[in-house]
Amino acid sequence: MQEFIDHIRSLDWMALATVWGSRVLLAIAVFVIGRILAKLIGRLIERVATRAKFDATLVRFLASLTVIALTIVAAIFAVDQLGVDTTSLIAVLGAAGLAIGLALKDSLANFASSVMIMTFKPFKPGDFVEAGGASGTVLDIGMFNTRMRTADNQYVVIPNSQITSDKTVNYSHEPTRRLSFEIGISYNNDIDAARKAILEVVAADERIKTDPAPSVQTWSFGDSAVNLMLYAWMDTAVFWDVRSDLLERIKKNFDDKGISIPFPQREIRYYKDIE
Repeated sequence: MQEFIDHIRSLDWMALATVWGSRVLLAIAVFVIGRILAKLIGRLIERVATRAKFDATLVRFLASLTVIALTIVAAIFAVDQLGVDTTSLIAVLGAAGLAIGLALKDSLANFASSVMIMTFKPFKPGDFVEAGGASGTVLDIGMFNTRMRTADNQYVVIPNSQITSDKTVNYSHEPTRRLSFEIGISYNNDIDAARKAILEVVAADERIKTDPAPSVQTWSFGDSAVNLMLYAWMDTAVFWDVRSDLLERIKKNFDDKGISIPFPQREIRYYKDIE
């Protein structure tokens, strides 16, 4: 014990204070400067990403992630100035990052998918889309999942990785949309008369565009009907209303003109064996 006390008394405390004081001050200076640079680089990334018209949520996240990563680097450099061996620290951080990455691989996949969605913008909130096995109006695009509301008012949450790994159909992307559906008429009916009856109904609806002009073409010969195909363009916002109205009015006009819409029929012939 006495030897330890004598050793303490023999130390040059002034020299130690000078050396360690300078190291501590240098470490603080390195960290502070690194922190300032991290914030400046984060703001620069935010400005560049904003000018590139990235999604606002993605811009904020990328800027924050950059600041955090550069702050950690600055802290490692600061610790190194104190004479601490940072090799082991970096190895520990690397191992921890690997373990976290493996544990959160599904979440990271969803995050990477959200970056793709926000960058390439296949849809935006308010669009009616079919994606990830569901269809509905997009409410919000999050960092890990996308939330939709279906036509029957169900709330659906879809992982972003499920969206990017499958086909996405955006029904709201274009301002106009073409309506096309088959209309079957009996083989006994006149095709020209049926075409005229369909176009009469179409011409009476002001929501249907005249350029391109609507058309009715003979599509196929079915088992019990001649199938005609109607093509007509309209604004996307009124597509479903127009479709429903056309179906009803075409049926009524066919009834008035004696044009029948046949249903599947099967003719059965019964033969009696004659001895």
